[in-house]
Amino acid sequence: MSTAAASDRLEPAQHTAARIAGLMYIITIVSANFSQFYARSQLTTSERIFRLGTVSDLVTTAGVVILIVALYVVLRPVNRNVALLAAFFRLIESSIFAAITLTDFVALRLLSGATYLRAFDSQQSHALARLFDDVHADGYLIGLVFFGLGSTTFAYLWFKSRYIPRLLAGWGIFSSLLVAIVSLAIMAFPSLTNVLIPAYFAPIFIFEVTLGIWLLAKGIESPLPPSAAARP
Repeated sequence: MSTAAASDRLEPAQHTAARIAGLMYIITIVSANFSQFYARSQLTTSERIFRLGTVSDLVTTAGVVILIVALYVVLRPVNRNVALLAAFFRLIESSIFAAITLTDFVALRLLSGATYLRAFDSQQSHALARLFDDVHADGYLIGLVFFGLGSTTFAYLWFKSRYIPRLLAGWGIFSSLLVAIVSLAIMAFPSLTNVLIPAYFAPIFIFEVTLGIWLLAKGIESPLPPSAAARP
């Protein structure tokens, strides 16, 4: 049997990993959006909700690690080296996102009213807490660059594999690159933040939600029918 034909055979592990990836896409989208677009705004109004957001961030990170492994299992037969590159990009992203959760606990301690903080008045404590919240946002932006690079690379493998519709994979390449490019642009030109952030999250949100639902509902399909894949 030719190598090309053999590569078109889908292993049971790939089907299982595809379903897991679909589930992880949905879970991490929900947890990430809860944290970033709701809980983080509650720093000075509801400590409990803010803490739930921090926990949600860690759940997201754990879910993304599972997602990375699942995507690697699915897409490794397409090109092992490229799949490794994509996985490393996203593992760097996950490491950054895990590390910056420490800023949440610093911000909370500054607002805790602990005795050792009496050296700061209320305004100073709130200003410092806001500073660490801003550092978190900067770290998140750095993580998004590696997210965009890793997601683009995985999307390229989806496109090459034909395991999912090429239109969806192509949209993934576009929307993932957009995240990386715009994140870098915001670092260079911070004034663009309020203009670009609402817009450049929408395409990647559409891609990940659609891909997650697709993988859960339909899974992956071989680009060749079984009879063709079995030809010597």
